[in-house]
Amino acid sequence: MNINDLTIGQAKELAAMFGSQQVEQKREIAKFMIGKMVIIRTYSAGVWFGELSEKSGNEVIVINARRMWRWFAAESISLSAVAMKGIDRNKSKIAEPVNSVWLEAIEIIPCTEVASESIGGADNAKAE
Repeated sequence: MNINDLTIGQAKELAAMFGSQQVEQKREIAKFMIGKMVIIRTYSAGVWFGELSEKSGNEVIVINARRMWRWFAAESISLSAVAMKGIDRNKSKIAEPVNSVWLEAIEIIPCTEVASESIGGADNAKAE
């Protein structure tokens, strides 16, 4: 088959096949993270920590979710470092957990066990 001889219909079929493969790959990645402790960066609701329960497109449901009102990495400076090494509990403010929250995610970062214990075990932030 010569690609230059394809009809428009055949080209559309090929494009649809490749597009569906990408969608399937994204679904597999999402399945891998379901049930894991993650940090979610959102469009407008800040940063959250908890167990990823569901994902569809950019919408997620996180259970046992804690808003990370202010966070400082235990080592380094990035949110990725928080997901790897946890938080500096003396500087960070982590809200008490809610049963579940529905968010629009722009970033989902899986947490190590060390980070999960650090964030999950932080004191509930108090108003100043």
